[in-house]
Order: sequence, then C-alpha cells, then structure tokens
Amino acid sequence: MSATSRSSTDLTDAIADACEQFQLEVNTAAQRQLAAYAASLWQWNERLNLTRHTDVERFVARDVADAVALADHLADGERVLDVGTGGGVPGVLLAILRPDLSVELSESVGKRAAAVKAIVQETGLRVPVHAQAAQSLLPAHRYDTLVVRAVAPLGKLLSWFEPLADTFGRLLVIKGPRWEAEKGEARHRGLVKDVRIRRVAAWPLHGTESESVLLEIHKRDQQP
Repeated sequence: MSATSRSSTDLTDAIADACEQFQLEVNTAAQRQLAAYAASLWQWNERLNLTRHTDVERFVARDVADAVALADHLADGERVLDVGTGGGVPGVLLAILRPDLSVELSESVGKRAAAVKAIVQETGLRVPVHAQAAQSLLPAHRYDTLVVRAVAPLGKLLSWFEPLADTFGRLLVIKGPRWEAEKGEARHRGLVKDVRIRRVAAWPLHGTESESVLLEIHKRDQQP
C-alpha cells in the first residue's frame, strides 16, 4: 500500500513492523522521518520515475536495509557525498539514520535533482542537493566517503573516480551478485591497478536467493 492511502502514523507503524521483520535496528525518531520521506518520495514518484520500491516492504527490505548496512561502515562526523542519488537513496536515509554525518547529494539529471531537493525539504532535513555530476564537485569539495548505489557498472565508476582518488577518502559501493564479474571486467580494462577493492559486508537481497554486498575502494597507498 502506498503512502497516499495511509496516515503518517499508520505509515510509521508499518515501517516499524517491517524493520522488525527484517531485523533492522532503527530508532523511533528515525522511523518517523523515514515515513515522512517515503510519503514525499512516493507522491513525487507519481509525477517523475524516482523509485520502483513503492510499498513499505520493498522500501524497508531494499532501501532501508542498504542504508543501515552503509551506516555501520561510516565513522562519526564523516562528510559523505551520495553519487547519483536519484530519489534520495541512500543519502537521505543516511542523513536520517545517522544525524551525526554531514551528508550531501549529487544528481546530474535536473528534474530529479529538483524533485529530491523538494523531498528533502518536505522531510524536514537540511541536506544540500547538487544538481551536477559528483565528479564535477571534486576537488573543490572534499569528502571522506562517496557512497554509490545503482548508478553504473564498477568499471565505469572506476573510470570516473580513479583519476580523482586523491580528492576524497574512499568509495563505498553497494552491488548485487554480479560484483565479481564487474570487478573482473574492470581488471581486464586495467582499472584496478591503482586501487584496492574489498568486500566489507554482505546481507540478504530479500525476495531473492542472492545478496547485496558493500565494496570499499581506495587508493593502494591509503589505509582501509
């Protein structure tokens, strides 16, 4: 059931139940903000295609689960850039789950950037939205971590960001079951000579027999 047919209390309760179902530790305040975000996202989605996760179960099992996994690998107070945020995942969710973080969003598609800026405001958050590609923000802006989900194959990501690796700390990339094949393709293209790629976490991709993985990518001369 979409947010447009639920009260805010009902939606918050449904998100809380789903978090319990999928064993995700999310506090009550964050559950309320997640409900506000989902309500706004789904309303905007009726005008602009921002997400396929338009019910509570898929929203929590996919989007919230990914953000929780990312949050566990970010240090206190990190400055984080969400690369190609689309409708705000995972960046907006990280800002909700980890208010200690300094989160910014980048989205090169103007209509999506405008929509996610409105969603952020409607959710009551102060999260800067850059209507430009993440690469163009570097090196003028310094980030501890770039987070990436569902943007491009690993080889393309490396072709974009490996030349800029001196301008940020690391990449945290969420990938699906093809990540090893993508890594092999990137290696074949000579894109992993100067970077180290580690799988640092994995969690079930609910509704399938596969799993999501979190990859940490940094220059070989940097400490993980």
